[in-house]
Amino acid sequence: MKKLSMDELSRISVEDFKKQDKTGLILVLDNVRSLNNIGSIFRTADAFLLEGIYLCGITATPPHREIQKTALGATESVNWKHFNEAKDAIAELKSKGFQIISIEQVANPVLLNDFKPLPNLKYAIVLGNEVEGVNQEVIDQSDLCIEVPQYGTKHSLNVSVCAGIIVWDLFVKMRSI
Repeated sequence: MKKLSMDELSRISVEDFKKQDKTGLILVLDNVRSLNNIGSIFRTADAFLLEGIYLCGITATPPHREIQKTALGATESVNWKHFNEAKDAIAELKSKGFQIISIEQVANPVLLNDFKPLPNLKYAIVLGNEVEGVNQEVIDQSDLCIEVPQYGTKHSLNVSVCAGIIVWDLFVKMRSI
């Protein structure tokens, strides 16, 4: 096997990215505090052609040097919008027909491996603060909560790692229906 050079990867331009059909997913970041996590989530959104990211509450917005460190330019390709409160972002998304899914540990969650997206639906995936998780008010507005099954001694994942797992799983499932 030969490792490919950057030129051989045939990456699309930002302009071409904007023209691509997008995966029917938007990420909602509910008070995510780490700028590195935010940048990493932008890169994930770019990799899987997400419609955008809604940055809510204390979640920092581009342009910011610390976000750029991990986003590596994805803030230019991925559409984003800021809301002072996540509940306002959720209201807008519901008015646009999105199903709201919070990623949180709750009583009676749907496990990620059991979730089956429906054809022709769009989903807004809410990811919460690194310590507090998704705000209860947002959970109350959600259509459902999904949990990533975990089997070790820890009961949480880094928010950007969790975003990567969720987005990849839904990307594959949505592309196959």
